[in-house]
Amino acid sequence: MANSTYNQYLEAEVLGADPVKLVIILYRAAVESVASARRHLRNGEIMERSQKITKAWEILNELLGSLDHARGLEISRSLAGLYTYMQTLLMEANTQQKEAPLAEVEQLLTTLAEAWRAAAPLLPVAVSPAAYTPVSCSYQS
Repeated sequence: MANSTYNQYLEAEVLGADPVKLVIILYRAAVESVASARRHLRNGEIMERSQKITKAWEILNELLGSLDHARGLEISRSLAGLYTYMQTLLMEANTQQKEAPLAEVEQLLTTLAEAWRAAAPLLPVAVSPAAYTPVSCSYQS
């Protein structure tokens, strides 16, 4: 029941979000996945750790694919490099079963998320409602 309520809340949040809010949501989900992967690593839960690392990697891949290099210029290139670096750390953590790379990724994601939250009120939403159609989502753990 609680998971169903959370899924409904998440779907409503995503469907009502502008592009900047969607980035913030993705950062939040990535941080939660990495934190969960760290817990699973400490508990020796290999499958769960791997699933959470894969989820964080896929979120970073989505963020990487959403970068607008034509308009973002240096910031976009820097973020692309950082996302790729974090994906490398995630794979290292998964294959070598190390917590340090996960801790580094979690810290980097947390810092980026804080920056986006601070900047969000200052950023114009550059996508008109006609050009932006949110998609339905469902949460999978």
